[in-house]
Amino acid sequence: MKTFVEASNDDLEKLVQIDSEVIGNTSRRNYIEKSIEFGKCIVAKENDVIVGFLIYDVNFFECAFISLIIVSPSSRRKGYASLLIDYMVSSSPTTKVFSSTNRSNINMQKVFEINGFIQSGVVENLDDGDPEIIYFKSKLNC
Repeated sequence: MKTFVEASNDDLEKLVQIDSEVIGNTSRRNYIEKSIEFGKCIVAKENDVIVGFLIYDVNFFECAFISLIIVSPSSRRKGYASLLIDYMVSSSPTTKVFSSTNRSNINMQKVFEINGFIQSGVVENLDDGDPEIIYFKSKLNC
């Protein structure tokens, strides 16, 4: 059974482990911990086992911004990223929800498009030679 809940401090080690499986290090540990403390981290579970998580904030021009979506490599291609996005958008504290991904990240672009996000702009110079594409979705269109 798939469930989605707000992360708790007890989830920290598992979230850091999953993140490390994806990026190869634990450099985002403090960021994940702070997101949990602020209630801005949602976990996806299957049969009570954490398989992924999403972090967001509401500091992007007073709109929700999904800053990180991570799914365990062994749980990819099972719809968890889409389910996390859907859960977050439906429970978003703001009507407008934004996110972004690098132009080189074709898989994530497809996830956003499948989930009804539209391109809303491009930011150059964050990663050399790999612009960031900004995506947008309104809760009113859900």
